[in-house]
Amino acid sequence: MRAIQITEFGGPEVLVPAELPDPVAGPGHLLVEVSRAGVNYADTHQAENSYLREPELPLVPGGEVVGTTGAGRRVVALVGTGGYAERAVAPAPLAWDVPEAIDDVTALGLLVQGASAWLLLRRSVHLAPGESVVVHAAAGGVGTLAVQLARAFGAGRIIATASSAEKRALALELGADAAVDAAEPALRDALVEANGGRRVDVVLEMTGGDVTDQSLRALAPFGRLAFYGMASRREPAPVPPAALLAHSATIAGMWLPHVFQLPGDVMRTALDELFGLASTGRLRVVAGGEYGLTEARRAHEDLRARRTTGKLVLDPSR
Repeated sequence: MRAIQITEFGGPEVLVPAELPDPVAGPGHLLVEVSRAGVNYADTHQAENSYLREPELPLVPGGEVVGTTGAGRRVVALVGTGGYAERAVAPAPLAWDVPEAIDDVTALGLLVQGASAWLLLRRSVHLAPGESVVVHAAAGGVGTLAVQLARAFGAGRIIATASSAEKRALALELGADAAVDAAEPALRDALVEANGGRRVDVVLEMTGGDVTDQSLRALAPFGRLAFYGMASRREPAPVPPAALLAHSATIAGMWLPHVFQLPGDVMRTALDELFGLASTGRLRVVAGGEYGLTEARRAHEDLRARRTTGKLVLDPSR
């Protein structure tokens, strides 16, 4: 089969097309004929070995696919690695049937980005109706869905940040009440101003560095910041406990794989709600670009350069 293989860690240049043996599905696993593979920011960390879980080489990257099984089921699945290929093996419990009304890009967008946004709002920050929400990187995969879910969940005011006028316009189209330039030097003041002069209740943050630092300073008493990535690859400043006490602030972290350690099938609950909202038109996955499998390197280059919006996918047929 055709696949993308990494034999050394590095930037997008390490994503090399290769002909590899077909994977074999053992007991409790499904072989999926991949129609689309999702591209996530975490994949760029995986390629350079800066991810939370260290991979082994050689590696076929890609953690999510949508396609059909030998039994004819159309599923979206988490595969861990091996997604950038014509065929992939998924653990049976991590494959979910896709409703007929949901297309491939929507299914992939809801699986990782949608579930992440759902968990951030439902579990990490416990958004209450009427609260203000800042969504950083609001034109990205998680951000575009977090803006819409915050609206569906009753947020009082949604403030988006993005790096270009076009991206800020997209965030407003999706339901944000205000949009702020992510490069604003006085970001803390800009967020407070966008919230009518009041500190904000909730921040969803995946940038790191000064963006995290200024966002923490923008929190209202009992405000919550949920940290789910570090796209800038810059560490925020250390936060002493006294700084949290000063504003009764909470900092949460969220990594999607931990959802499977929760009691009950929380992922199933999330996907049921997400598929339902998408099927009725209340939630839209923004298609951010479709690349041929052999264009995986360009997809990573575009993603890292922030040239993209929404959900990126690879088409293994080309």
